[in-house]
Amino acid sequence: MDFEPGDIVQLKSGGPFMTIEKVGKDAMTEQDTVWCTWFEKVGNRQELKRETFSPVTLVKRNTPVTSTFAVRTQRG
Repeated sequence: MDFEPGDIVQLKSGGPFMTIEKVGKDAMTEQDTVWCTWFEKVGNRQELKRETFSPVTLVKRNTPVTSTFAVRTQRG
């Protein structure tokens, strides 16, 4: 397997960009497995999703991740 935790991947057939959480053998099937996480918009919020995939269904993506957020600090 050419995947490592932290890699950004996508299904070869399309879909959301996902982050690899873990790679290894599935305990029940002993097949090579990739554990992925991603966020999916549900209504007005983002929901964390997790799923396992066979490595042959995934392709690495070198897409820069862009997001915006603000950190507020109180000064006393």
